[in-house]
Amino acid sequence: MNQILYQGRKINKKKVVGAVVISVTALIILLVFLINGINDSIKIEEAEKQKKIELELKRKEEAEQEARRIEEEKRKAEILAKLYNPISEKEFVKLDNIYSHSDTKRVLLTFDDGPTEAVTPFILDFLKEQNIKANFFALGTMVERYPSLVKREYEEGHFIANHSYSHKYSQIYESVETVIDEYNADNQLIRDAVGNQNFNTLIFRFPGGSYGGYYADLKAEAKQKLRENGIASIDWNALTNDADGADTKEKIMENLVETTQDKSSIVLLMHDASDKILTYETLPDVINYFRENGYQFQTFFDVMGREY
Repeated sequence: MNQILYQGRKINKKKVVGAVVISVTALIILLVFLINGINDSIKIEEAEKQKKIELELKRKEEAEQEARRIEEEKRKAEILAKLYNPISEKEFVKLDNIYSHSDTKRVLLTFDDGPTEAVTPFILDFLKEQNIKANFFALGTMVERYPSLVKREYEEGHFIANHSYSHKYSQIYESVETVIDEYNADNQLIRDAVGNQNFNTLIFRFPGGSYGGYYADLKAEAKQKLRENGIASIDWNALTNDADGADTKEKIMENLVETTQDKSSIVLLMHDASDKILTYETLPDVINYFRENGYQFQTFFDVMGREY
C-alpha cells in the first residue's frame, strides 16, 4: 500500500508526499519572501514619503523664518531711517522744554569729552549691568582714537551726541561756519565708527555751553543755523562739578543733590575724559540717588518720542 501506479509505473507514496510537502514548503517560503519584499517596498515608499513631507516642512519653516528675518530687517531699516532724520518742529518743542517740568520724573545722564580707554569702558560696563541707557557727547579727536568704544555705545543703545571735533574755543568759535565744520567733522567720524552712513548725531553741545561768555553772539547765530538744519543744541540744568574741582565722591554727590533739588526733568552734566575715573567710581551712588527719588533714566530719543 506504500506504492501507487502513475502512468503504468509504480511510485512510492511516501516520496510523492515528501515531494508535495517540499513543493508546498518552497511555495510558502517564496510567498513569504514575496510578501516581505512587498512589505519592505511599502515601508521604503512610506519612509520616502515621510522624508519628503519632513523635507517639505523643513523648507517651509526655513522659508517662513527667512520671510520673518527679511520683515524684521525691513522694520529695523524703517526705524533707523526715521531715527536719524533731522529733528522736526514738534520734537524741537519737546527738547526746548527739557529743563522744565515733566509729569514723569526723568533724568538724562550725559557724559562729555569721551570716549576714553581709561574711563568709558567702565561706565559702559556699569550701565549695562544696571540696564540704563545714557547720552554720550563724543569729541571728534577722541572718536578718532577710540572708534570701537563709540561703536559699543551705539550697539548698546546709548544716545551718541556731538561735542565738536577739537574742543578748542579759538578754533571752533572763529565763525559760524567753523562751528558747523566742527559739527560735521565729528558727525562723520562717528558715522564711520558705528558703520552707519545714515547716522546723525542730531544734538550738539557747545563746548563751554551755548549761552554767555566771549562768544555769546556767535554761539546764538550758530545755534540758529544748526536748528535750521534739524540739529538741536542742549546744555544742562544739573551738574556734579566733576570737571570743576569736585575731587571726592562726597563733593560730587553734594553738587548733584544741590543742583537737582525740586526738578522733575534733569539733564545731568558729567564727563568720561581720561582723568575722570572718580566719576565712574561715584556712578553707583548717582544711580541709587535717582532711583530712590523715583526718576526714570532716559535718552534724547525718549524725550523726542523716537523708537529705537
